[in-house]
Amino acid sequence: MTELVLAHLYPAEMNIYGDTGNVIVLRKRAEWRGIGMRIDPVGVGDTYDFTSADIVFSGGGQDRSQEDVADDLQRRSDDIHAAVADGTVFLTVCGTYQLFGRRFVTHDHTEMPGIGVFAAETVAGDVRMIGNIVVESEWGRLVGFENHSGRTFLDEGQQHLGSVVKGYGNNERREGEGAVTANAFGTYLHGSLLPKNPALADEMLGRALARRGLDARLESLDDSSEQRAAAAAADRP
Repeated sequence: MTELVLAHLYPAEMNIYGDTGNVIVLRKRAEWRGIGMRIDPVGVGDTYDFTSADIVFSGGGQDRSQEDVADDLQRRSDDIHAAVADGTVFLTVCGTYQLFGRRFVTHDHTEMPGIGVFAAETVAGDVRMIGNIVVESEWGRLVGFENHSGRTFLDEGQQHLGSVVKGYGNNERREGEGAVTANAFGTYLHGSLLPKNPALADEMLGRALARRGLDARLESLDDSSEQRAAAAAADRP
């Protein structure tokens, strides 16, 4: 049996609004196709070779949690950049997404250095961007829940995850949502993201298989329940 490896980065510190559901979805959608998945939790201070993982996930957290992991991320920066260059799939949500940019400046003007996977920076603002969000992407409509005051601005040329239809996205100017660099995805969509957006989950699984030189074509699944949940979320104010 083919087995993929998913590294869950900072599962204790960066896990709010159901973000761990993304790990569950990736594992189950792989298993339903006869593909095994090993989950490697990676905490602050742990030694880990990210190029040995097929997928890396890390979620959101409060500012204090971001402070706890920011220094650790700096220590891992070269290894993470090497993994991105090697085609490892990354999904980073909210707080981790911010730290995968160049920097995050908090309300009290504390600057947390990022690792620069995304050509972007985040500055805390006075507007709380909270509520259900709908995004049009090349993987179809994405729905989720956002709750952040950080305003993320992408450099010219940095690819967005998608265009905001409802909600805020990266900032209150609705200048797109999220970021994509190679196989690394960043987003503000909690909820969690992947249970209601199975096409994006399968895109990540397919990329992980292709990186291994394996057949990336995935057997279709009955996603009617997921589609109903997405439609209900999209219709909420």
